[in-house]
Amino acid sequence: MRSIPGVGDTTACRLIGELGDIRRFKNTKQINAYVGIDIMRYQSGNTQYRDRINKRGNKKLRKILFFMICAMIIAKGKPNHFVDYYYKLKTQPQRKPHKVAIVACINKFLKVTFQLMTHGILYD
Repeated sequence: MRSIPGVGDTTACRLIGELGDIRRFKNTKQINAYVGIDIMRYQSGNTQYRDRINKRGNKKLRKILFFMICAMIIAKGKPNHFVDYYYKLKTQPQRKPHKVAIVACINKFLKVTFQLMTHGILYD
């Protein structure tokens, strides 16, 4: 996990402490539900509300991930594709709000981390 630019010793320890063994999840949808960033849709008849994150998961882990992505964006020192993805979402013709783009980056981070940890490879 520390091979990812922007993830240091402290952040990696806190993530592992809150998340536990990532290999216990079968797929990334289960990780998103555990963190609480899965999408909650509400519709009834002709009424349909905006999609929101569920927030039923681990509050501390969601907070750690949020501030980790924010720190990656602020640092800009070591380029990685999470920051590039954030700026891509912010510069599209239909720009995403800041927090929506951060949650999308968290989702991408969890997917990449799940693949790295289950296959035992380093970030490149």
